[in-house]
Amino acid sequence: MSDRRPGRSKVRDTGTGVGNAARYRPEVRKARRENCRAIAELALIAGEGIPAYFWEQSRKPGQALVEVGALNAASEQANFSWRNAHLALLENRIAGMLLAYRLPAAEDAQDLEQFPAFIRPLIELEQCVPGSFYINMLAVYPKYRGRGVGTLLMSLADGLAAQVGCGLISVEVFAQNAGALRLYQRLGYRVAEQRDVVAHSCHPYTGKVLLLTKPAT
Repeated sequence: MSDRRPGRSKVRDTGTGVGNAARYRPEVRKARRENCRAIAELALIAGEGIPAYFWEQSRKPGQALVEVGALNAASEQANFSWRNAHLALLENRIAGMLLAYRLPAAEDAQDLEQFPAFIRPLIELEQCVPGSFYINMLAVYPKYRGRGVGTLLMSLADGLAAQVGCGLISVEVFAQNAGALRLYQRLGYRVAEQRDVVAHSCHPYTGKVLLLTKPAT
């Protein structure tokens, strides 16, 4: 799912230390501040219109939407930050991204009334699993799909959850997003809760939004 407050141009060569022998198999590394534009591009793919809705609120005249997202991704404290992102590299280029972090404790839950109605079901589902390790965004550039990038990025979740002391991993997906739902279920995630989608012009979904969880191992 998208960040609640956060954002495609040609993918730049940002890989370093990736030799020719490794060019055709994905590798992963932590994101760096200089990767913020790619993080924003991939967030636009993952969010399917939701990050764009929020970024539009702060876009200045003449400013590209992805530039707004890149500025947000440069944050040191926000959840939508390069510090919470891991990148997959293929052919010495960024191929995909996992953005994930520990959710706040129950006592730190935000008031749903401060958010637009269409986003409240998503936040409400997050609040069902306080303190879990939350996969906010998983995205792969179209040209690199079908090469195991998403599965590789998802394989990081257990280790990352352990680093921050989380025993549960959580992720949200729209039920109509059948491909993503199949991936998560194949990796052992099971539906824990669901809410009705509040339709909005910024995203294409109706029906249900699902909260899936898996014990961290």
